Amino acid sequence: MDLIKCLIIGSGPAGYTAAIYASRAGLKPVLYTGLEQGGQLMQTTDVENYPGYPNGILGPEMMEDFRKQAERMGTDIRYAIVTKVTAGQPYHTVEIEDGTVLQAATIIICTGAKAKWLGMPNEQRLNGYGVSACAVCDGFFYKNMDVAIVGAGDTACEEALYLSKLCTHVHMLVRSDKMRASKVMQQRVIDTPNITVYWNSVTDDILGDKGVEAVRIKNVVSNELKEVPVKGFFVAIGHQPSSDLFKGWIDMDEQGYIQTKPGTTLTNVVGIFAAGDVQDKNYRQAVTSAGSGCMAALDAERYLTHHGL
Repeated sequence: MDLIKCLIIGSGPAGYTAAIYASRAGLKPVLYTGLEQGGQLMQTTDVENYPGYPNGILGPEMMEDFRKQAERMGTDIRYAIVTKVTAGQPYHTVEIEDGTVLQAATIIICTGAKAKWLGMPNEQRLNGYGVSACAVCDGFFYKNMDVAIVGAGDTACEEALYLSKLCTHVHMLVRSDKMRASKVMQQRVIDTPNITVYWNSVTDDILGDKGVEAVRIKNVVSNELKEVPVKGFFVAIGHQPSSDLFKGWIDMDEQGYIQTKPGTTLTNVVGIFAAGDVQDKNYRQAVTSAGSGCMAALDAERYLTHHGL
């Protein structure tokens, strides 16, 4: 049975950064990529807000750079899925989809999160070509343009307000006659002159050939259809952390985000750490994920040193 000092689950910015730091610390990390190699950035076109890329870079290309750097530092990257983790002392038992069983002194969870989508064909077809699930990531591309956003919670309000500072007009679709957001956030949206809220409204379709050109809005009370020209369409109906593998024994909040001790990546289980979007529901940026991956590797190295492992 393999005995591993540091096992990393996930291959987004957090996972690869943890691997780079763990490799440089001599931990000889093993990284399992999981099903979605590269994480959410594999679905992203231009990335212009990550430091070190003055001309921007495509999301998949950036993740390829991360992978190559992790490999160059000595990370053992394995293209497979972890199916079960059992906590133990001093080693945790990990099972792989092909039946392999191994033990790890430390585990860094970097399984990320997935944006929730509306489930429309054109939403997926135009994803990256006007459709986005992150206003902070992609809003800049729609400067001085009209955009639409779907959602009714605090995050949707925050993103609508963010877009209102960049875009000419923001069309906000709310399914019912009220929002789920806090009253303060609702009022800020309503008081912003270049945000129009469409109550009792859903997305009937997203229109456009090679990019978003308009959104067709349906009023669920009157069944009236209305086409609104927009260049960007933002979905802000929430994210789902990929944490099912750890439910029942690692502390999580009500949404499934892994809880870590403030200022660290430590979970409630000794020797297991969490980094990136699986434990961060506030920022969800590539750079913050990478930063927490660095923290997790440092926390793991200190743990191994302290326990003589």
